[in-house]
Amino acid sequence: MTESNYGQAWGEVLMFLLGGLLFVGAALFVSRFLRPNRPGEQKLSSYESGEQAQGSAWVQFNVRYYIIALIFLLFEVEIVFLFPWITTFTDQSAQKATGGEWGIWLALEMTVFILVLALGLAYAWRKGFLDGVKPRPQTTDFKSVVPRRYYDKINEQYQSR
Repeated sequence: MTESNYGQAWGEVLMFLLGGLLFVGAALFVSRFLRPNRPGEQKLSSYESGEQAQGSAWVQFNVRYYIIALIFLLFEVEIVFLFPWITTFTDQSAQKATGGEWGIWLALEMTVFILVLALGLAYAWRKGFLDGVKPRPQTTDFKSVVPRRYYDKINEQYQSR
């Protein structure tokens, strides 16, 4: 590719980006003037799934959900990379033009890619990142006139079931 063609290709990309940004900006600008603006108490109140919010939005959640979301995103990206690979791998004209070496290198490259991802999945599985939340019940000590050994005896009966 010559230098003038290279610059022209980037110019086309820049034109598409600017055209897209201009289109989105114009749509937002026009919609600002066309839509009605009538704020009210009911419109400004927050809701979740049609229900009024209860309590604070600053709640704690388990970090495992974040890790599972990252692992899901990792495998979604893998699918994005596998699609162009398989379309190139099945292109018969590219296979014939390179004498078959093209397919060998593509298969080797993607095998290494999948093995690295499988290794990451095995690591996450081994570390327990894919396990669900396991609650750990806490027993409370309380004062009772009944001795503790009687409670333990009753609990042993139910644990053997």
